[in-house]
Amino acid sequence: MSAHHPQTPAHGGVDPELTAILRDITGPDGRFGHRQHIHLAFLAVRRYGMPDATEKVCGWIRQVTVYERAPQKYHHTVSRAWVELVAHHVAAGDTDFDAFAGRCPELLNKRLLARHYRSSTLAADAARRSWTTPDLAPFPWAA
Repeated sequence: MSAHHPQTPAHGGVDPELTAILRDITGPDGRFGHRQHIHLAFLAVRRYGMPDATEKVCGWIRQVTVYERAPQKYHHTVSRAWVELVAHHVAAGDTDFDAFAGRCPELLNKRLLARHYRSSTLAADAARRSWTTPDLAPFPWAA
């Protein structure tokens, strides 16, 4: 997905704060891939803490998919799961995303969720629309 740095809330109602963040975390091509998703979660967890970061990130990603005219790409369970995983790994002193990513490289592996969810579970419409708990293995903090 790309995030073409929407400039104003008039563009699909995109939050101006999100616009500024996207400008900082995406490259010149506007690409918003997995690393940017993790970076967005990192910034939100640092700024808002949990559970507010979950609400912010899920809302922001939904805005981007609507802005990009691809609302079907939004996946609530995946978005929330990554925020929760990032929050679990963020330490009090983490301020630099690259250092955080170097310390927690497993978060940059998109397949990490496959340890916790069956692919059929994540493919279900219910998981796309609302939170679905892991069905293979609980998250580390819930074990």
